[in-house]
Amino acid sequence: MPLTPSSTPLSRWPRRCLLACSLVLSGCASTGQSLAYYWQSVRGHLQLMHAAEPIDAWLARGDTSQALRDRLALAQEARRFAVTDLGLPDNASYRRYADLGRRAAVWNVVAAKPYSLTLYRWCFPITGCIGYRGYFSEADARAEAARLAAQGLEVGVYGVPAYSTLGYMNWAGGDPLLNTFIGWPEGEFVRLLFHELAHQVVYANGDTLFNESFATAVERLGVERWLAERATAQARADYVRGDVRRNAFRTLTRAARERLAAIYAAHGSDASEGPASPPASAQAEALKNDAMQAFRADYAALRARWIAEDGATPAQLSGYDRWVAEANNAAFGAQAAYDEWVPAFEALFHREGRDWPRFYDAVKRLAAQPPEQRQAAMRALLPAATSPEKPIA
Repeated sequence: MPLTPSSTPLSRWPRRCLLACSLVLSGCASTGQSLAYYWQSVRGHLQLMHAAEPIDAWLARGDTSQALRDRLALAQEARRFAVTDLGLPDNASYRRYADLGRRAAVWNVVAAKPYSLTLYRWCFPITGCIGYRGYFSEADARAEAARLAAQGLEVGVYGVPAYSTLGYMNWAGGDPLLNTFIGWPEGEFVRLLFHELAHQVVYANGDTLFNESFATAVERLGVERWLAERATAQARADYVRGDVRRNAFRTLTRAARERLAAIYAAHGSDASEGPASPPASAQAEALKNDAMQAFRADYAALRARWIAEDGATPAQLSGYDRWVAEANNAAFGAQAAYDEWVPAFEALFHREGRDWPRFYDAVKRLAAQPPEQRQAAMRALLPAATSPEKPIA
């Protein structure tokens, strides 16, 4: 059911929904945020919610394709597994489906100074200060990116297949399954579902690094169990191939981040928020360029091995290709948020006896700590072989 602007008359939605949207969706009612941003956030989310129908309704429709029927049935099974085996919330989320007629649910804007990996941050009442700003229109996201680039910041815009309302919208039907990820390979689809549900378990206000790393740890641990217990041999093999590439790429980008961070630290870069400052020195610029060229050369070599040895196709690698072509401080900073504390959370999971409720309780205690104390505790959990970077907002 393609989404059209006329399909969402706001008069059908109670005031309670408008209020909840204004608070939940990136905190768009925050002082200083433009009315245009407030409106696009509320309107965009209401359109998404209005397009969603219960899975049973889609299964009952005569025009629902067999491929979609199979995937919705998989979603129901994975949703039950999330509750019974992973201890994730049993609520209204991911029990409905919407076809938005576009390739992403939202588009996020990220930015950083030319000599810093610290993300520019926007502050909102519910989510706190976060290192990205979401738009339901790609054109609006790119306009915001252009505004920040005019200030001298390095910017990035990327499509997001799903987002979490942190459980605040479960009374209105919860977060739905979307066409933007429903067709992903089984392992990738299931891990995204677990990731988004994890955000409803624990959320540390203003700590993107903590929140995203936690959800990534849950998705990795959860999909490992799903693949071992529920998936077919083909689904396991497909996931392993993709995961090997993903881990190799993470290793590559982590090395590049560490090299860039060392350059910026050595040349006294200004990591504070706000407009970009002038280059620290010509030497810093040359070293940065060398690091970026080395990163792209290393990726080219890795890509060639994937094609020659693993049989990867250009289509399978197009996402990596695009990321590398557009890589800058903002891209590296955004990626770090999803990876940096994952080893610490995995270590905590094992410390808690691989018991999901105990693990979640331990994470909630960490989330309740002051930021400095929380970061120290996370560093203490990291395996000895892991060298933590400076936290990125």
